[in-house]
Amino acid sequence: MKRRATALATLLLTGAGLGMLTVPAEAAPAAPTRTTAVCPTGWGSTQKTGTSAATASLVNIRTGRHDCFDRMVFHVPGVGSSKIGYRVGYVSRLYQDGSGNHIPVAGGAVLEVRVAAPGYDPDTGKATYAGKVNKPLPGVNLTGYRTFKDTRFAGSFEGDTQIGIGVRARLPFRVLQLPDRLVVDVAHTWGTAR
Repeated sequence: MKRRATALATLLLTGAGLGMLTVPAEAAPAAPTRTTAVCPTGWGSTQKTGTSAATASLVNIRTGRHDCFDRMVFHVPGVGSSKIGYRVGYVSRLYQDGSGNHIPVAGGAVLEVRVAAPGYDPDTGKATYAGKVNKPLPGVNLTGYRTFKDTRFAGSFEGDTQIGIGVRARLPFRVLQLPDRLVVDVAHTWGTAR
């Protein structure tokens, strides 16, 4: 009987000691949380235009990935801080200026970009941008992009360069003017978090 009481007392004391070592849930350290970038809102998806104050030739188009958007940059050296004319908007299909030929662009939506800068030198007719009609933009690799899915060069006609961007869906976008550059950003989502 004495052995049984001793064993029971030992068991109770051990259990009480273990209970004191446990940490209540509210005192336990929280699991690390992933920070969420707050993305800009209010860009909208309607057509955006800008008038031209200077003319020069397009020499390069490049892209970049950001937390909240995919970016396309049109490099027009010699413009400086003057405005570059543009018209950017969603279209049901991309049709080449001049010929009216349909240029297929992959993706859930097609964003047409017209930049008031030819892909050639107006004085000599020599190409300043290496794009080929109906082909993806040279030097642009969209692997890993969340929003951009395809690009197509539609050509330069009467001083404007026309391209199509295939995007995942009709998403908000903005157009920015920077020295010697025109920038088109297309958001990853309609919401405020990435």
